[in-house]
Amino acid sequence: MIYLILLFFLFTSFFFFIYLLRLLFFSDKRLEKRMKRYLAHSEQKLNPKHFNLFLQYQLAKQRIRKNVLSKEKNNKLESMLSRSGLPIKPEEYVLFQWISTALLGGLMVLLTGNWLLLPIGLLMGFQIPRWYLKKKQKERMARFNDGLPDMISTIVGSLRAGFSFPQALKTVIEEADSPIKEEMETVIKEMQYGSSLEDSLNELKERMPSEDLDLMIQAILIQRQVGGNLATVLDKIVETIRDRTKIQRQIKTLTAQGRLSGIVIGLLPIILAFVIYLIEPQYIGTLFTHPIGIALTIAGGISGVIGFVLIKKITTIEV
Repeated sequence: MIYLILLFFLFTSFFFFIYLLRLLFFSDKRLEKRMKRYLAHSEQKLNPKHFNLFLQYQLAKQRIRKNVLSKEKNNKLESMLSRSGLPIKPEEYVLFQWISTALLGGLMVLLTGNWLLLPIGLLMGFQIPRWYLKKKQKERMARFNDGLPDMISTIVGSLRAGFSFPQALKTVIEEADSPIKEEMETVIKEMQYGSSLEDSLNELKERMPSEDLDLMIQAILIQRQVGGNLATVLDKIVETIRDRTKIQRQIKTLTAQGRLSGIVIGLLPIILAFVIYLIEPQYIGTLFTHPIGIALTIAGGISGVIGFVLIKKITTIEV
């Protein structure tokens, strides 16, 4: 009976998530299709059920924005979502986080049958969207930093060809890939809407907190104040960025063994305990029932965390 309930729960959760993702990420496409259908067949009436569902979803987002998200938290989430490149709003992220929390908590109880593990499932469900958001931020920032030298080289070539700096940015938009293309388009739009070049570049630095980008922006702002050949300055910055990237990759290669040792120290006790549990559950069960076993487990966990942190500190070298 428990397997039937679990199977039913998994199927229900799967279809619910598919529906939710379609609602969150494909709502604009659905709206466009519905508008085209409405314009093509003006005599057809809008389905009240679909309209009510869309209205309830929008009202739920509005209530979350009003009652849950403060102005400071909303701005922080908007900044994080902008850096990650995810096409969702802060209230949609909060709604997805709530659903993930409830789903993982219920799934943990169904799989184990132990209500004491409910807080662990709730915590995992709450942290998974945050972890995914940070992962997307890191990936997008890495792609931006990788393409930054080529972007600056394009700007240098455009300046030497006689273009102005805004025209050089438009050349970058035509040649660059994501996410540089989207960020430069945002800079151009802000300048067209009346913002100064300094304000637009500072906003870019807030959206993409990159040390290499900060170096480029500071050089541009200083050159606008004191004058000089901007193309030559940016050319030197490109050389500096590429040399720094080369050194960082060499350091990453040299410290690979130490970082792997930290991962082994952190995961080996957990994997070994799981394997022993599969082979002989009663043998390892003493660690979680006897007071001495519980004390040794806690001491081993603390020691493993300390070793992992120390190895990470040793292998982290800033350039």
